[in-house]
Amino acid sequence: MAGPSLDAIRLGELAGRLNLECRGDEAASVHSIAPLHLAGPGQLSFLAGPRYRRFLSSTRATAVIVAPEWVEHCPCACLVTRQPYLAYARASRLFEVPDEVVPGVHPSTLLDPSVKVPASASIGPGCCLGAGVEMGEKVVIGPGCIIGERSRIGERSRLMAGVVLYPGVRLGRRVRLHSGAVIGADGFGFAPADQGWERIAQLGSVVIGDDVDVGANTTIDRGALEDTWIGDGVIIDNQVQVGHNVRIGEHTAIAGCVGIGGSVTIGRGCAIGGGAGIASHLSIADGVQVTAMSFVSQSVRQPGTYSSGTSMDLNHNWRRNALRFQQLEAMHRRLGVLERRLKRLETDHG
Repeated sequence: MAGPSLDAIRLGELAGRLNLECRGDEAASVHSIAPLHLAGPGQLSFLAGPRYRRFLSSTRATAVIVAPEWVEHCPCACLVTRQPYLAYARASRLFEVPDEVVPGVHPSTLLDPSVKVPASASIGPGCCLGAGVEMGEKVVIGPGCIIGERSRIGERSRLMAGVVLYPGVRLGRRVRLHSGAVIGADGFGFAPADQGWERIAQLGSVVIGDDVDVGANTTIDRGALEDTWIGDGVIIDNQVQVGHNVRIGEHTAIAGCVGIGGSVTIGRGCAIGGGAGIASHLSIADGVQVTAMSFVSQSVRQPGTYSSGTSMDLNHNWRRNALRFQQLEAMHRRLGVLERRLKRLETDHG
């Protein structure tokens, strides 16, 4: 449940700020957001789909964000929109209590003399910034971050505690990197030798566009020769592995624990479900959705929703079906023989 904001907001003001229609007492105030079944007086809730419809009639919320077709079923004031979930997302930011950011550099930070820190930027304790680092206005760097030489951080970007940028990484404006993210480590590049492996120097970097959000403990590897490139508006969840030379198109969303092999190109506006794997050197078209736990083993040329794998079942059923998967080729050959025999019989008695 969301905690209270610093100030309550009247429904009329909230509707105006979010460009919504208010039906009910515009003077009523809300101070936080909660789910329908947990909300109480002074709280705002929302109904984004039929799954939670059963909680609407009994909610104790002061107001609910709903689509027009649910207004008559709502027992309290309504904020009406065709896109309730989007309106909730925008409302949530109005109730967010931001961390206090104090401009300046903490005394414990190690700052190369060549680094010029804007007066509006904030660098927390225990950070280390290498030679030639550049940053824009109102950048916030949390405690314990390591910023490698020649890295660039765009204005209003924020690095949470413990983020690492390897040398030469470039971040756009308003980028958010959550704790433990590592940007620009070496890609997995090795050549087989007579004995063991020879490391391939990773000579590219990582370029991240504007308004990108990268989750905790996610790793984005630097390119071998070209840069790894993340387009504007991309959102990446926690514990995602992005291999070297990957290119991700604008506004693509990648859920947690996805693994993306090297030299993959992902188009604009894609959605990659949690735990999916994408083999190296593939291309995925714009507007592709890959469902959770799928494995992409070949390029996807057309937009649409793609899945792979088998659903969970009782173990003894799954083992039996797994055995049948191995028998499919033989079954296919036998079926072909039977079809040919049937065709001959039909011809003989035609």
